[in-house]
Amino acid sequence: MPERERLQIELEKAQAELDQLNKLLEHKADYAIGEGDPAIYNWEFNLAQRRRAERKVKSIKEALQKIGEGTYGVCERCHGEIDPERLKILPHTTLCIECARAGRK
Repeated sequence: MPERERLQIELEKAQAELDQLNKLLEHKADYAIGEGDPAIYNWEFNLAQRRRAERKVKSIKEALQKIGEGTYGVCERCHGEIDPERLKILPHTTLCIECARAGRK
């Protein structure tokens, strides 16, 4: 499957997840118990999930833009080629494995 098509499918899934999380967060629950209330935990968890989904949607859109520009698969840090196997696993990654590892140190 071409990379653009694969990313488009992934974008649709990520956007659907984001839409679902936004619906869950439309109405804030009444926190009757206070600290330790499971509703508070669920709210915070869903907020974190929404932030993650927003970042994923953004990074997939950026990857699709890079395909259009002809820069997809080029590391943003060292400008080397990102291993195609890495792109199969993380199609919206912007760093080669060496730069990603260096960034974690």
